[in-house]
Amino acid sequence: MAKSTSSRGASRLFACIVGLIVALAGLALGGGGLYLALLGGSWYYLIAGVGMLLAGIQLWRGRLSGAWLYALVFIGSFLWAAWESGLDYWRWIPRFDLILILAILVALVVPALRGGPRPRVGFALAGVLCLGLIVAGALAFVPGRGYQHLAAVPAVADGSLATDVGNAQPADVPAPGDWTAYGRDSAATRYSPLEQITPDNVGQLQVAWQYRTGDVLDHRWGAETTPLKVGDDVFLCTSRNILISLDAATGEENWRYNPVVSEDAIPYTAACRGVTYYEVPADRLPAADSASADTQEAASGAQEGDAKREEHHNEGDQNGGDQDKENAVADSDAIACRTRIISGTLDGRIIEVDAATGKPCTDFGDNGQVDIKRNMGETPPGYVSINSAPVVVRDVIVTGHQVLDGQRRYPPSGVIKGFDAVTGELQWAWDAGRPDRSEPLSGDETYVRGSPNMWTTAAGDSKLGLVYLPMANSAADYWSSSRTPEENAWASSMVALDVETGLPKWHFQTAHKDVWDYDPGSQPTLIDFPTDNGEVPALIMPTKQGEIYVFNRETGELLGGGAEERPVPQGGAEPEQRSKTQPFSLYATLRQPDITEKDMWGMSPFDQLFCRIQYQQASWEGMYTPPTAEQPWVEYTGYNGGSDWGSVAVDPQRGVIIANYNDMPNYNELVPRDVANELGWVPREEQKSDRGGAEGAGDPQANTPYAINVNAGWRVPYTGLLCKQPPYGHIRAIELSSGKTLWDRPLGTARANGPWGIRSGLPIDIGTPNNGGSVVTAGGLIFIAAATDDLIRAIDIESGETVWQAPLPAGGQANPMVYEADGRQYLVIVATGHHFMQTPTGDYVIAYALPKQSDS
Repeated sequence: MAKSTSSRGASRLFACIVGLIVALAGLALGGGGLYLALLGGSWYYLIAGVGMLLAGIQLWRGRLSGAWLYALVFIGSFLWAAWESGLDYWRWIPRFDLILILAILVALVVPALRGGPRPRVGFALAGVLCLGLIVAGALAFVPGRGYQHLAAVPAVADGSLATDVGNAQPADVPAPGDWTAYGRDSAATRYSPLEQITPDNVGQLQVAWQYRTGDVLDHRWGAETTPLKVGDDVFLCTSRNILISLDAATGEENWRYNPVVSEDAIPYTAACRGVTYYEVPADRLPAADSASADTQEAASGAQEGDAKREEHHNEGDQNGGDQDKENAVADSDAIACRTRIISGTLDGRIIEVDAATGKPCTDFGDNGQVDIKRNMGETPPGYVSINSAPVVVRDVIVTGHQVLDGQRRYPPSGVIKGFDAVTGELQWAWDAGRPDRSEPLSGDETYVRGSPNMWTTAAGDSKLGLVYLPMANSAADYWSSSRTPEENAWASSMVALDVETGLPKWHFQTAHKDVWDYDPGSQPTLIDFPTDNGEVPALIMPTKQGEIYVFNRETGELLGGGAEERPVPQGGAEPEQRSKTQPFSLYATLRQPDITEKDMWGMSPFDQLFCRIQYQQASWEGMYTPPTAEQPWVEYTGYNGGSDWGSVAVDPQRGVIIANYNDMPNYNELVPRDVANELGWVPREEQKSDRGGAEGAGDPQANTPYAINVNAGWRVPYTGLLCKQPPYGHIRAIELSSGKTLWDRPLGTARANGPWGIRSGLPIDIGTPNNGGSVVTAGGLIFIAAATDDLIRAIDIESGETVWQAPLPAGGQANPMVYEADGRQYLVIVATGHHFMQTPTGDYVIAYALPKQSDS
């Protein structure tokens, strides 16, 4: 009898606890739901919250009516979730997970309530609900969710759409087994003709060699590096611009050169996306060298490379050593380098070293370097940084640079400079703030401060003598009233510059009076584009907005259906500045439908409710919603949306574009100057310490009325999860001739992601944020890392399915590359992680290959 009484007491206590949990959950949902309803949002949370509060009270009192009330909430929530979600799995999670879990608890306590059924009824009901929960959880692992297969991928054609950009440099027409430019070739196709690795054997890939650079950062990390491979050597740069040569077959270090870049020169990210390989024309070599240029290149390169390798092995550790050892190669007499590695630095220098030895090319500039900051006026550390590979067109090095965003209205100029590739002499300087002039300045003259810059990678056509510049917007990113007419005309544009004169030939603006940081970040790709009148030398340009444009790269004429100006929202903090229209491509777009309150997400109804409230509090009128001072505004896509610096890959044999892209909003606030001052938001050089952070998160925008606070990706501050429902990243195959989507799928799993920064380990194909592009091969494969799941994967180009993947020791936010050495095809990825993408830091260079025949 005592035992029975004790059991009933425990059951009664359990019912009280469950009632309390249900009531508190209802109180929270009801309170937040009332606020949401007053803002004009969904009434569900208020109604469900009140129902749960009443149900919880009755459960606490031991009344069976509490269970019936909760049953009504359960049924109503199911119907509401079905109405808002349909068959979209991800929408169901925050709408129904808590409701289902609490229903299981209520079912277990039903027998303890007055007039309740026998225990077996409650247990049976709880069992059914548990089964539903298990099934719902298992559905998360169903493969192929979000995959769209709309049309067959074209077969390999007899002809090729590869274009002619001249043949003066190895980058113009690479050897089949080489990767001689950042985008493999001067056309930036990211296409390799190698076909040893196929969908049938890619599963056998294994690590062939691994190298560690020794350049590891604990803040602002993210090298974003794609190496080069020329002949027998691989060339790369590290976060702080250390130049390294490796043996392509073994990964052994040949040489390294450290230009000594201080950490205070790091802008938002310590990125060195790549280096440039350059062969000096025979007629520009000294007489003795010119007579035997080919012999010198073969013999000297091999002998000096072998000697350096032997010297290095005798010295010890291949990953570096002290500064004297790293720069021992620099202590030599002046030399005329036949082949050169060109690199920009984070402190605004261009470096040239001998590709065979790593010794500075002392006939270039001042002992192997030139300073691009001349005539830029005051340039605090980190304000002028070259983080992308320069391009060489007709023996002119063309370089832009990143100007540190968000700090001041008048930071250093974004001037583009062209230097003689052999001597380093400045040939011209084009400043978008004075677009009709290109003569270099002298004396104390300075280029226009705050003018548009080019921080990403250009592309060049030596046959036409043009270099194609994706130009950024003017400072400050989110305020436009003080910009000049010239800045308004040339910012956020594709500009084709004549490399002989340094003057523009044509340009196209992708965002008018840009106050969304929508500067084009992708390197353009050069290709022959099929038209009714035959193939046209063309340029493909993806943008952060998701638009993809195609131009006749000689004239600037739009191809593929062109583009149109469409009306966009007006008003905001600067109503007189907003353009009434913005351009939209009629060829292809990666844009997704406009975001609505129903797209808000979370791991429970509580954080989804939080995001719904934020949505209703903000201004959102669609793409190009003007920045507002009275309330936050939603920017969709965000500045990391669409296509960024990873760019696209093009298979010229199949006529297919491969584009990975982000699908994330930003949640932005203009912060009045007096408030920003109280918060201590001052430009970088005035800060006591700087450990990094997302771009725009508390940027002062000095000399404007407002600072800016960007919640990049629109994350919930309590969990770190994104407010928008998945997927957050995709990869797509597009038919080049028509712009039609062939297939599209989420890119990235949840294995390294979760609330509060917890790595869930779940192989759920959720589609994560991604930075870094892909490479496509003649073997029918797409290789890509980029996602935040720390995986490198191979995708079958025909099906879009992942056919191989491997974990990386650090984040893979870089473009991979493919080459051949000693008859073996290699896949290489630089895995250094990325602070903005919140992936682990590292210093790895990893090469994968099929097993050697003798090993199989």
